Amino acid sequence: MSNPESRHYHLVCPLCGSRQFDDGLALSCSGAHDPALLHTEYMEQKFEPLATEEGVFRYRRWLPVVRSVPNSGRTAVFRSEGLARSLGMSNLWIAFNGYWPEKGGFLETGTFKELEAYTVLGRMPDDGTVLVVASAGNTAAAFASVCSRSGRPCLLIVPETGLSKFKLREPLHPLVRLVVLAGADYSDAITLSEDVAENPGFYLEGGVRNVGRRDGLGTVMYSAVEEIGGLPEYYFQAVGSAAGGIAVHEGAKRFRTSVGTDAALPKLMFSQNEGFAPIYRSWRNGKRAPVHAPCSPAWSPRNAFADELTNPYPPYGVHSGVYDVLTESGGDVLTVDRESARAAMRLMKEMEGIDIEPAAAVATASLLSSAHGGWIDRDACVLLNITGGGRARMAHDYSLVQAEPDLLVEAGRPREGVLDEVLGLFSPRDDYALSSDVQVSARPRT
Repeated sequence: MSNPESRHYHLVCPLCGSRQFDDGLALSCSGAHDPALLHTEYMEQKFEPLATEEGVFRYRRWLPVVRSVPNSGRTAVFRSEGLARSLGMSNLWIAFNGYWPEKGGFLETGTFKELEAYTVLGRMPDDGTVLVVASAGNTAAAFASVCSRSGRPCLLIVPETGLSKFKLREPLHPLVRLVVLAGADYSDAITLSEDVAENPGFYLEGGVRNVGRRDGLGTVMYSAVEEIGGLPEYYFQAVGSAAGGIAVHEGAKRFRTSVGTDAALPKLMFSQNEGFAPIYRSWRNGKRAPVHAPCSPAWSPRNAFADELTNPYPPYGVHSGVYDVLTESGGDVLTVDRESARAAMRLMKEMEGIDIEPAAAVATASLLSSAHGGWIDRDACVLLNITGGGRARMAHDYSLVQAEPDLLVEAGRPREGVLDEVLGLFSPRDDYALSSDVQVSARPRT
C-alpha cells in the first residue's frame, strides 16, 4: 500500500476546511457537520498535460492516483460540422466518450464511465480489497472491462435491465463477479451493494463521493479546453446522479484558477427523462432540499427512455452537490420526452455519422430544444457531452462477448440469503476468519 503522505494532493472538506491525507479509500469528512463532497487540492496548480502519459492519465497531475492503468482512453473533442450546421450554430463542440477510432475515441465500453473506472482503480490501494460497484449498467460495464484488464477484484451489482450493457471485447476476469437482480431497479442494486460493503474485505466504490470518480470524469473538461483553447460558455449533459456534471464544474474551476482568469464558468445545462426527473423537480422547486419522486405508476424508472439516468436519490442538497454547482454556474435543468430523444439519436447518426447511447440522445435533444427555442445564443461556444456512443460501430469491428451473471437473484428473495450468496462468490485467501486486512479471492466459477 502506498504511503498516504507521498501522494501529490490532499483531500479538503469544502464545508469545514479540514485537510487530510488520502488513503485511497476515504469518501467523506469526519467533521460533525452536514454532508459535503470532499475536494482534491493538488500540489501542481498549473494546467500541464503530460505528453508522456496515455489516455486519461495525460492529466495525471490533476488526478488522485498513485498508478496509471495501461491502455486507458480519454474523451475525444472536436468541432461539430453536421449537427452545428443543422442547428445554425457556429461554435458547437462535441465531447465524444465512446468508440470512434477516426475521431480518437477508444473507450471500449462506449461510455464515459470508463474515465472514472481508470481513476478509481488508480487511486485505490493495491491490497486485494474487493471493489463493490452498484450500477444501472454502464458504470458496471466500464469497471468490468477495466478491472478485467487490470486483474483487480471487483463485484458488480446491476438490475437485469443493465445486462445488455455487458457486451465486451474480452470475457470477464475470474476476479470480476457479476450479480444481476431480476425485477429490480438501480436503487435495489445500491441497497445490496451497501450491505455487501459492510463486510470486511469489501470496499464500496462510493459514487459521487469518490474523488477518484469525479476527478476522472472532470477530464472531459480538460480535453475540451485543450481543443477549444478555453472554457465553453454552455455545457450540455444528461444526468442521473450528476456526478459527471459536478465533476466538469470542479474541473472548470480548477482550470480557471490555473490560468488566472475571471472568465465565467460554463453554464451547466442538465437534462433528464421526462418520465423520471428528480433533479428537474428539485431544481424547479427552487430550494436546496430535494423533492423526492412521488409514488405513482406514471413516475417510474421503467418509464424512462434512458434508464442510466434513473438515480432516485441524486446528491442534490449535499454541500458542493447538484444544487450548488447549478447555482454557481447559472445553469438549468431540462426534460426530454421519448420522441424527442429518438429524433435526436437519428439526427446525430445522420449529421455526424455515429450511433449514440440513450442518455447522450437526451442531452442532444435538450440542446436541440434550447437552440430552436432561442434559449441560447447560436454563436455561443457550446460543449455537448456525448456520454456514450459507438457501441454499434464496435460490434461491427469486433466480435463482442456477452457477459453472463455469476449470480441471478430472483425477485422477492429474502435479504439475508441473498447477501450470503453474494459474499460466497469470494473466499478468504487464508484459512482464518476475514479481518479488515485479509485479502479475498474469487471462488471457482461453476
